[in-house]
Amino acid sequence: MTAASERASDLSSDLSSELTPERASRLSYFASADGDLAYLDLGTGTPVVLLHSGFADHRVFDEQIPALARDFRVIAPDIRGHGFSANASRPFRWADDLGALLHHLDPGPVVLVGLCMGAAVATDTALEHPGLVRAVVVSGAGTSAFEYTDPQLLEHQAHAGRLLAAGDLAGWLDQFARGVAGPHRTTDEVAPSVLRRLRELTSHTLAKHTPGERDWHVPLGDPWPRIPALDVPVLAIHGALDWPDSIAMAQRFTDTVPDGRSTTIEDAGHYPNMEQPEEFNAILGEFLRSL
Repeated sequence: MTAASERASDLSSDLSSELTPERASRLSYFASADGDLAYLDLGTGTPVVLLHSGFADHRVFDEQIPALARDFRVIAPDIRGHGFSANASRPFRWADDLGALLHHLDPGPVVLVGLCMGAAVATDTALEHPGLVRAVVVSGAGTSAFEYTDPQLLEHQAHAGRLLAAGDLAGWLDQFARGVAGPHRTTDEVAPSVLRRLRELTSHTLAKHTPGERDWHVPLGDPWPRIPALDVPVLAIHGALDWPDSIAMAQRFTDTVPDGRSTTIEDAGHYPNMEQPEEFNAILGEFLRSL
């Protein structure tokens, strides 16, 4: 067993939704211009950056990190305002935060793997810092110009927003779980372990914030006119039971770039990496080895 494999095996035994002392010692912190940004950096080889979904943190990828770290260098940051990273106190852009971290770590061109909000971070970074990016993988979204048209999903999001504004954390968590299940299932049809872990991660991020606080994130602007010039391999991994708008956004992205492809994982919704981790890992690993 290589040293990288041993580290991955050690991490696998330590992975849980809680930040254990051992796991905390593995977190590193980048001193950005506006507070420390947390990240994991494990393994050696082709660098792969895992970008989590909104309200969560790097632990969304607990089933991917040790598997990938056996063969690749895995960098898994907590996006500003999430997990163990600092909240914003001034305007910021996702692409600039990640670009600064990558310049600091200097891993060479990376493969960005983004889940929902993380997909937007990935595409923004690929557009703004193309020299840092070797390939892009998205799931649950495409660019940072989110496109929602389904009335059911729009009402779901609006209700979640009302609950959050009212400070009703319990109600928001229940609503969030319905979003994880998607339009084709009830929450009873999602593995309890998946919902439990997501509740823990999102609760941790929400505890860092207060209702009505200022959102300092600065959107990139309409990225679509720039997407056809994104000349790196792109893969979309769809969960077949995800919201149609989420699938459509990722598919539009792959259809617009010069080198895009997509695949679908059955029996999975908005978090295919958590619901079907073995299949997700196999698809991602095959893509990485093809580069």
